[in-house]
Amino acid sequence: MATIKDVARLAGVGLGTASRVVSGKGSVSPATLAKVRAAIDQLGFRPSHAARTLLSGHSKMIGVYIPVLSGTFYTPILQIIDTELRAAGLHMVVAFGAGLGGARQQAIEGMAFLVERGCDGLILMTNVLLEEDIHALGPRPTPMVVLNHHFDSIAAQCFTVDHTLGGKIAARALLDHGHRAIALVSGPASLPDNVVRVAAFKQELAAAGVDTGAMWMVEKDFSPAGGWSAAKELVESGRRCTAMFCANDEMAAGALSYFQEAGIRVPHEISVIGYDDTPSAEFSAPRLTTVHMPWREMTQNGVSDLLNRCYHLQRPVTRNYPVTMTLRASLARAGQGRG
Repeated sequence: MATIKDVARLAGVGLGTASRVVSGKGSVSPATLAKVRAAIDQLGFRPSHAARTLLSGHSKMIGVYIPVLSGTFYTPILQIIDTELRAAGLHMVVAFGAGLGGARQQAIEGMAFLVERGCDGLILMTNVLLEEDIHALGPRPTPMVVLNHHFDSIAAQCFTVDHTLGGKIAARALLDHGHRAIALVSGPASLPDNVVRVAAFKQELAAAGVDTGAMWMVEKDFSPAGGWSAAKELVESGRRCTAMFCANDEMAAGALSYFQEAGIRVPHEISVIGYDDTPSAEFSAPRLTTVHMPWREMTQNGVSDLLNRCYHLQRPVTRNYPVTMTLRASLARAGQGRG
């Protein structure tokens, strides 16, 4: 395989001159440029990724860390990131939680893996890292942005959505449809974004006179299996509810599946709403009413900010994104069946 030294030797130029032609940086006379390009064609020279990195100072790779590589939440976000990077001539390297350590240790190791691979910048989507983990990257850390989480020390590099508004919108949708006997399926209490949305949901209900202290509630793990078991527990408890709010769409999908198997009609006997508006929500049975969180807008702006930091670009960046309710078939007015 030909090297840059072979190109320089055949063209009769110095190594530095050949490198400037390959990298496209620095001035080279037209005649010299022609000789080097002819040598490149004759030798079939293709610079390796490592060589291009040395010549340009950039690997043109962006590292992305996510906690898990499964489900309907992270996959669409990875697709958005990949589309944005490919359009900019860049590539994505993904690390996700794996190994024997806890979630925080897995995130630290994943971040280190991406830095060691020479990624020009990092996109982190995890709730478990601490401020000290960010500082541990050193005085001149790899440029990064954080999605769906906030660090005070790098506030300008954090991009998130309004989970307080999301929780309020979920509660308001149920109240506007006459629901007051409501079951709540929360995500893990260890995740800040879940805590915020659930607190806002309960506050909005309480403001409307609903006794949230007496509400049927259960904490699950954001999985379809968690939603299934929550719906099963609700039915077996004998508690009469006209609606169920699941703190993400995957749990809502699991609840819908259980209700269908149990012969409980949604929304005729119980309404179900979710949170996130993932692509699968539109194709559940019945189609899922859910809080539309602006994950696309958040992700695209986070990527733009990172590319500005890595490559001195001037891409526009905004931080305010719409949170809305997507009304579908799983929500109806209260007053029938189990209520």
